[in-house]
This record gives sequence, C-alpha cells and structure tokens, in this order.
Amino acid sequence: MISKAAAKRLLGEIPLTAELYWHLREFGKPPRTGFSLEELKKRLPEMVSQVKKASIGASTGKQVLIFGSLHYWIAHNTLLGLALAGLGHSVTQAYFPYGNFRQPINQFDLRRQNVYTQNVLEMAAPVIRVTSFLNGPAGSVYLPRQLQESIVEISRKDAQYILQVEEVAEDSPLVQMRLERNTQAARAAFTWIRSQRPDVLIVPNGSIQEFGSVFQVGRYFGVPVVTYEFGEQRDRVWLAQDAEVMRQHTDDLWTARGERGISSSQKEKVEQLLQARQKGRQWENFSRQWQGTPSMGGVKVRRELGLDNRPVVLLATNVIGDSLTLGRQVFSDSMTEWLERTVRFFAPHSEAQLLVRIHPGELVTKGPSVADVVRLASPNGLPSHIHLIPADAEINTYDLIEIADLGLVYTTTVGLEMAMAGLPVIVIGQTHYRAKGFTQDPETWEEYFDLLEDMIGYPERFRLSEAQRERAWEYAYRFFFEYPQPFPWHLLYLWEDLDAWPLQRVLSPEGLYRYGNTFRYLSGEQIAWDRVAVT
Repeated sequence: MISKAAAKRLLGEIPLTAELYWHLREFGKPPRTGFSLEELKKRLPEMVSQVKKASIGASTGKQVLIFGSLHYWIAHNTLLGLALAGLGHSVTQAYFPYGNFRQPINQFDLRRQNVYTQNVLEMAAPVIRVTSFLNGPAGSVYLPRQLQESIVEISRKDAQYILQVEEVAEDSPLVQMRLERNTQAARAAFTWIRSQRPDVLIVPNGSIQEFGSVFQVGRYFGVPVVTYEFGEQRDRVWLAQDAEVMRQHTDDLWTARGERGISSSQKEKVEQLLQARQKGRQWENFSRQWQGTPSMGGVKVRRELGLDNRPVVLLATNVIGDSLTLGRQVFSDSMTEWLERTVRFFAPHSEAQLLVRIHPGELVTKGPSVADVVRLASPNGLPSHIHLIPADAEINTYDLIEIADLGLVYTTTVGLEMAMAGLPVIVIGQTHYRAKGFTQDPETWEEYFDLLEDMIGYPERFRLSEAQRERAWEYAYRFFFEYPQPFPWHLLYLWEDLDAWPLQRVLSPEGLYRYGNTFRYLSGEQIAWDRVAVT
C-alpha cells in the first residue's frame, strides 16, 4: 500500500490536484500543515475599508514591490502594503507560501498553502495587487553568474544559521534544500522585476533565505531596495537602503550626527537603559531582558573566580552561527578561528588572566557551544590563568566589565558597553561600532597579536581618554535611539500593535506626524539621518 508521504509526492506533480483538494476538502480553512493566515483573514476586510476611507494619496505615488515568505512575514507585508497603498502608492505584494525555512516540504502541501494564501489575500485586491512567485514560469530562467554565486553564499549562510555552526558541507541535504528554494526565488524575482521594473523593492532582512535572493536580484537590476528588520524595541524598525539591514550600517548616521556630543537628558536616557541591562530588567519599549543574574559587584566576582592582581582580559563571545556573526570576518576565517588562536596565544602568557564569557544566549540554542571550541583549543586542559565562564554561570557580565582591564569581542554589543566603561576594546569582526573612534580595530593577525602583547603588558596606557569615552556614550545614544525609526507594528507583536495603531490612525495626521518619515523611507525616499526621529 502506498504511504501518505509517497501519495503526496505523486499528487504534487499532477497539475491542479492540490488546488482541487483544498477547494473540496479545506475551502476557507488553512491547510493542516501549520501554515495559517487566519488572523490576517479576519482583519483584512476592515483594514481594506480603512485604506479606502483614508484616500489621502501621494503627490507622486511609486510602483512598489513588496516581497515576503513565511506566513508571519506575509501577514506583516500585507499590512505594510496596505499602509503604502493608503499613502497613494501602487503596491504589488509578491510571496512564496512557505511556513518553515528549516524543513523541506512536498509540492502537494506547498500548493495547498499557496491556494489558501491566494484566497486570503484576494480580499486585499481592491487596494493592492497580489502575485504568487510560486506560480511564475521561473524554472527555465538563466541567472547571471554573479547572482548564482550570491545565492550559493546565501544558501550556505542559511545552513550555518539553522545548524548554528560555521562549517557546513556544500553537498549537505540542508544546503541543497536551501539552494533550491533560494534559486527558485531568484528566478521568479528575476522574471518579474525584468518585465515590471518597480520604482522600489521592499524586502524583510535581505541577508538570508528567499529574502536575500530577491534582494540580490533587485540590486542586479539597479532597482532601489529597502530592507527592514526588528530588534528588541517596540514601536521601532531598522531600515537600510540598497544594503542588508542586518549589517546595521551606521556610518551615514554617524557622519550626519556623530561627534556633536549629547545633552545631559540624552545621556541620562542611555544611563537608564544601561542600568536596566545591567540589572536584568526590561526598560521602556525594549522587550528584551539582557541578564538573568543580578549584580554581585566586582569584588565578590574576583573572589568567586579566584583572580589576583594580574591584568584581566574579558573575552565576550557571540553565539556560534548567530546572524550577527556570519559573514563578518575582517581577517579571521570565522569567529571560531579567532577564538582558537586567541586561546592559544594566551596559554603561555600567564602574566594576564583571560576570562572567556560564554554568551547566555546559548541557553536557548541547540548548536555547539563556544566552550567546546575553547577547550579543544587547549587539548591538555586550560591553564589556571584562563577562566571559562559558562552560559549558565550565575555571574553578571557587567560585574566582569567592572574588573576587566581589556576587552576582546567579535561583534557583540558588550564591546560598546566596555568602551562606555572606559575599557580599551579590540574588535575583531565587522560590527556596527567598529572604527567609530573608541575601539582598537586591527586589520591583520599581526596587528592583532601585536596589540595584545602591548595591551596586556601596559593596560593602563590604553585606557580610553575622557573624549573617547564620551564618544562611545554618544554613539550608544545614536545607535539605540536614533538609528531605529518609528514604526507602529512590530513583527512579534503585530496584532497587539495593530489594535493600538489601526490603519485609520496610522494614516491620520497624528499617525503621519509620528510615522510619516518612516513610510517615506520605506518607499525609497533617502533617509534623512540629520533629522531627529519623533519619540
């Protein structure tokens, strides 16, 4: 007897079978695959009505293409598309009906998800156009070599992120599955963009999965591309134009507003945020809790770890395979290589004490631990002057900063906070605060090891000047409070935020005063970093 999985594979290759099955057995309901747009479906009629009533128009509406995949991004894209339509733009929403980027899906279930999505999004047809990239004749499209190479790199990064590793086999089933999907997305986007030539393309993230593929196609054709993502702040969004937003490029912001200094009230705002981070509590619109262990003070931590008066070097790690580490190499092949070579460097240097603080985020991930990398780098056991502080250690990272003489980081934001405390910090990876005037930024292994030799020998000579420390504080203010743009609907709290900010309110004078600039930036108007966002 044929298995259910085999039957689905067979039926998935026969035209119209999945669509007919959905219409006969599931019509009006989400397929039983975990893919659901039911909340969007419930709210769409009212949202469309609100957009029609707004009728505020734009003097020069643009042809906007919004692309999304995964049901939660499709829902968010729909809301964004409706808002832009309400502002007078001509919006096309394109999508792939995937519900999971980690697992393969048979064509039968994928086509059921596709027809269900089409059925839901048809309700938005009076104000935006909707197109499924799954339906396009993209299979035979030839992609230029540079796009093919980009998609291979994106697929490798997808697998690294999913497995939370830095080394993956190119022929692994996971890489090949991601390559197939990403190529399909690139071909569909290539066909559509080549024929339609939108004025602007909007893509979430822009670095990974189908999002990264469509971003690369947009850049290939020279179409202005806006990428967006969400951090831990409610009512805020990260934006980038013609760049991957997760790269967090702050150079333009720093050029426009940096080194002006900040007011006492602005500094107080940073202090309040920093205190919340240190004490492990939430603050204002930040939804993330950074520490799970209260501070015990530097003196007690010294005693707990058995430290003496030798210089203390704090190495704060990222999670292996984290999206903020992949592809961020400056001179190392990976974060793992940097960790290995750093531990081997310190092994004979007993004149300093190295603290390797494993990122607490490892407690909620399934990949290999940095602790394993550190131990393997010293196969005969770690010498007594190298201290490994596990992710679950009941030690507050900010107590470690208090007792440190030098900081080492790859891309973690802890490096910025070390500089704010006056510590000299060596930054290895390409992070947003690198080369902003308050960190040490080696470009080669030779520079790195020479710096380490000098800094552990004479750490007091490298303490930040008051001007450098003030620059770090100012940068923190710019990054946390001016880099994110005001935006009403966070991906993780979409429906709750929509209750507070329905479309009619967002499109009202009140909403446009607060969010109007952000919608203009999303539609391709150049971000004016010299303007202060409304808070």
